[in-house]
Amino acid sequence: MHDVSNSDPTNVLNCSPQRQQKLAELLKPYGIEIEHVIDTDTIPGSFFGEREAGIIANKLYLRHDTPVHSALHESGHYICMDPQRRFKLDTDAEGDYDEENGVCYLQILLADSLDGVGKQRMMQDMDSWGYTFRLGSAKQWFEEDADDAKHWLIKYGIIDTQQQPTRLVRQDK
Repeated sequence: MHDVSNSDPTNVLNCSPQRQQKLAELLKPYGIEIEHVIDTDTIPGSFFGEREAGIIANKLYLRHDTPVHSALHESGHYICMDPQRRFKLDTDAEGDYDEENGVCYLQILLADSLDGVGKQRMMQDMDSWGYTFRLGSAKQWFEEDADDAKHWLIKYGIIDTQQQPTRLVRQDK
């Protein structure tokens, strides 16, 4: 693993063909399907545009230059949102503060299931891209200030008490 500068959003892991395959395997239990977008095309359903992942319904749209953190973040929204919003999902996840924290926490956990990514690299890429956390870095937030996010994910059955993803989407009772 090489050092990633906190000011270089271009130095992040992207969704190469091999990573897209691994992402498809990881996300299949959640009902998320990967749709590859030609590198010169605009990504459908991308809230931020450029190379960011797009999501419409259960389709995750990725180019080869889409950052892995973006793919996991948008997938996290699909997994963490309530069923009513999931049913009408098109580009804007519209999540609240608690959900956003849960999504960030989940994307870090899911990164451990991807060969060559892992928690540490995910947190590094999140910092490089410009995610902001109260304690200054994704790693500090995850390790010292994310209990609320962890408990939120447990409450909705998205992770278990051992912080392992359950491979289930949120179902409100």
